[in-house]
Amino acid sequence: MTCNRLAFDEAIWQRTAMTLDLLPLGQSAEITAVDWSALVAEEATRLRALGLEEGARVAVSHRGVFGGKDPIAVIVGRMTIALRRVHAAAMEVKAV
Repeated sequence: MTCNRLAFDEAIWQRTAMTLDLLPLGQSAEITAVDWSALVAEEATRLRALGLEEGARVAVSHRGVFGGKDPIAVIVGRMTIALRRVHAAAMEVKAV
């Protein structure tokens, strides 16, 4: 059995890229990419209007009470925004 190297490298990249939903509490990060196609158009528009787009500095301040699921409280500038986990998972971040 042989392994397709390209497919293997992509699988590693997908596992090592940090998304906003995986960011540790209190860790500052910058949004580096957003998968807008994973979001409904109206939701994407609302998130952009709130400043959640590439280049924004963010930090996770709280997670949902039951099992750490929804919602996630994200600090953007002087605002705290409640996000669904699926929305946060569409945003790739890097620690700053």
